[in-house]
Amino acid sequence: MIMPQIYVSNSSPSPSCLTHISQKTCLHGTSYYPSFQVGSRPWFQNKKSETRARNGYNNSSNNKIKAVAVSEHAEKKSVKVKATITVQLTVGGLFSDLGLERGADDITDLLGKSLHLELVSTTLNPKTKREKDTVKGFAHRTFQLVDKAKYAAEFDVPHSFGEIGAIFVENEHHKEMFIIDVLFEGFPTGPFHISCNSWVHSKFDNPAKRVFFSNKSYLPSETPEGLKRIRGEKLIELRGDGEGERKKFESIYDYDVYNDIGNPDRDIELKRPVLGGKQNPYPRRCRTGRPRSKTDPLSEERSDNVYVPRDECFSEVKELTFSTKAVYSVLHALVPSLQTAIIDKDLGFPVFSAIDDLFNEGVKLPILKGKGLIRNILPRLIKVVKDTEKDILRFETPATMDRDRFFWFRDEEFARQTLAGLNPCCIELVTEWPLKSKLDPDIYGPVESAITTETIEQEIKGFMTVEEALKQKKLFILDYHDLLLPVVEKVRELEGTTLYGSRTLFFLNSDSTLRPLAIELTRPPINGKPQWKEVFTPAWHSTSVWLWRIAKAHVLAHDSGYHQLVSHWLRTHCATEPYIIATNRQLSAMHPIYRLLHPHFRYTMEINALAREALINANGTIESSFSPGKYSILLSSIAYDKQWQFNLQGLPADLINRGLAVEDPNAPHGLKLTIEDYPYANDGLVLWDIIKGWVTDYVSHYYSEPGRVESDKELQAWWEEIRTVGHGDKKDEPWWPVLKNKEDLVEILTTIVWITSGHHAAVNFGQYHYAGYFPNRPTITRCNMPTEDPSDSEWELFLEKPEATLLNTFPSQIQATTVMTVLDILSNHSPDEEYLGETLEPAWADDPIVKSAFEKFKGKLMELEGIVDERNADRTRKNRNGAGIVPYELLKPKSEPGVTGKGVPYSISI
Repeated sequence: MIMPQIYVSNSSPSPSCLTHISQKTCLHGTSYYPSFQVGSRPWFQNKKSETRARNGYNNSSNNKIKAVAVSEHAEKKSVKVKATITVQLTVGGLFSDLGLERGADDITDLLGKSLHLELVSTTLNPKTKREKDTVKGFAHRTFQLVDKAKYAAEFDVPHSFGEIGAIFVENEHHKEMFIIDVLFEGFPTGPFHISCNSWVHSKFDNPAKRVFFSNKSYLPSETPEGLKRIRGEKLIELRGDGEGERKKFESIYDYDVYNDIGNPDRDIELKRPVLGGKQNPYPRRCRTGRPRSKTDPLSEERSDNVYVPRDECFSEVKELTFSTKAVYSVLHALVPSLQTAIIDKDLGFPVFSAIDDLFNEGVKLPILKGKGLIRNILPRLIKVVKDTEKDILRFETPATMDRDRFFWFRDEEFARQTLAGLNPCCIELVTEWPLKSKLDPDIYGPVESAITTETIEQEIKGFMTVEEALKQKKLFILDYHDLLLPVVEKVRELEGTTLYGSRTLFFLNSDSTLRPLAIELTRPPINGKPQWKEVFTPAWHSTSVWLWRIAKAHVLAHDSGYHQLVSHWLRTHCATEPYIIATNRQLSAMHPIYRLLHPHFRYTMEINALAREALINANGTIESSFSPGKYSILLSSIAYDKQWQFNLQGLPADLINRGLAVEDPNAPHGLKLTIEDYPYANDGLVLWDIIKGWVTDYVSHYYSEPGRVESDKELQAWWEEIRTVGHGDKKDEPWWPVLKNKEDLVEILTTIVWITSGHHAAVNFGQYHYAGYFPNRPTITRCNMPTEDPSDSEWELFLEKPEATLLNTFPSQIQATTVMTVLDILSNHSPDEEYLGETLEPAWADDPIVKSAFEKFKGKLMELEGIVDERNADRTRKNRNGAGIVPYELLKPKSEPGVTGKGVPYSISI
């Protein structure tokens, strides 16, 4: 965690006493009686800040460091300092039970030896040139509140001790403790605190002491002599030795491949390929060190508790449990109960009114494990029938359906959502004609698309030729043809699902709206049958109209799968985990770039571990309910191999790469958009510029001199490890940015911050709005197109009752309700959500230049709130304003708790 600054100095006397905050604070004294310098911290009123930095005093100094004459102390050889430690009472940690260990801990508290603290000086002993002796003291419990306990310690700090750079903490209890902060009182300059917000393991588990650094950030070359050894040793400790199974209390960051998705020991059918390596390239995850599977030595054993470094997991801390407990409850209690309630896993919806009943009547549930807790955590989903006391699962009506019950049926909405929906980052400009596949024709059949010039010109009805449309940048495509076609045959071998390769073409109207022109569905040669492909277009005849609607359902399932597996999981959750591991392994907690990135990594490793445990695992929610089935995560590996490039993860580069923008120094943000009314890009570019401005100001403050970036050994090791280890399967790619100057660093950091905040918000928090009514975004299709080798009975059913064919194509009841339940939780903002620009980190607050830059950042984000509102009210922006249209607010920075369809948190926390 990021710690606040403590200033204590043994500087020589100065004639001037009261100085500006940006200067060294001085105290009157003599060379024999050196002075203390202490930086006090402000009292935060923000609730999030209270959780992170509650310190028990009110600072009204307006962030000025007090300078007080200390002549009265001049004759003293030490100063008596009192430390107050605030500890969070937890569900599963300290004070959680009445066992033998609790009794022993109570005795420890009574004896006044609960915590052992050591103060560390930044300076060396001038005589021995070695580190000064630490100042030690025990802390004892003083009082306990409902959710917190206070501990106190006293120290005699020598006058020659110098500036305090760190503290060591040893937990004398048998159970871990979550320490919020340490408040020091007694220094001449007033109180100050160190913000910890960290687990401290019991010394009986591990004798190594925890170190918390002061709040001042140091580049490696500027590290005070008294802290150099500790800085280096702490990094070595965090890296571990790569051996053994990781224990819950540890904070070890190491890499491993994704070899824990399958569960072959339970069932050989649950064996899954290892992701990571030459055969299946993939980002790396955190190493857990679990034993190898008995059935498959390449796989790791499964367990109910997946290790993550202790400070990445705060799920046991009250006030911080909403998101993870809700997800855990849904995946481990509610979904299994739902599967029990709906016995027939293949049962579909007989009529559309049965889908409506999910919002009106709900699904009766069997007795839930932990009923009371689940009711409290999931009040949106679990309702109680008063007269029977039975639980039912009843869904809230999504905002899209609430505004327009038939929104999902309209072609214009189908097109609009490619620009302002749940997956607005896949639409591409058509630049080559005719369309051709790049796959091997000997395996997948002819490469030429069945979408012809005549097909398109018939649809645009004389507006222009295809050639003119290409020149004027009027043709756009959703292209899932080459990505999906190689797995079509494997997916079709699975029970209850089907798959195609697909292309969907759109025409850009003069008002920036898109009109769908054609859908091509392709099946490769299978079982002796030749390649099958067919083009479907909007039509006026009933048969063609229904074929078009069913073809749209297939495309939407492809887009849903790509969104969840690539736009969401791969590009944000999965690709970010190596950044988190490398940051903790290579950047000291006192490094300014560590402190910049840390808020953007909160909860991500924990939520990723939960995903491996119950979302993307073999036969988990994704595999059982999305089109690629058991090949879902393998598909994300194929996408990583063929499509993922770090230099294209930033929004401007992504837009240019997809042909949705060109560089133009005279245009806003330096880009001219190909589609002017493109809500994701319009709002995203404003947010990108705001983030980049903040990062630029921050980096410029610490790397003001030329050569500092290149000479920063920790920083260079960090970037090297991200490229060659964390994303090591792509280490030899030529597109990796170099890291030689601050401009390179700004671009790299802005990209990481954008992915963890803006991009993730855009593809995550609208999930229930747009997919809560699943006909709008079916996640799986269970039947082939009626025109692909139909039997007489199938064709006859289609002609007699096309609605039944569409419903049979949609997900089953258990698939739909499971996905709806999960999406409701994933779209939810927890009460303790930390939104971008909302929380001033203690380290930032103590540096006036960084604090000023943050306030500017915060102000720009507030401006974006107004910009989004103004754009949504603009009737000329037809992709975000109109009858029944939900305003585009996914990149609006702030939100209240709940499923709101807006709000940009710092991190990928759900």
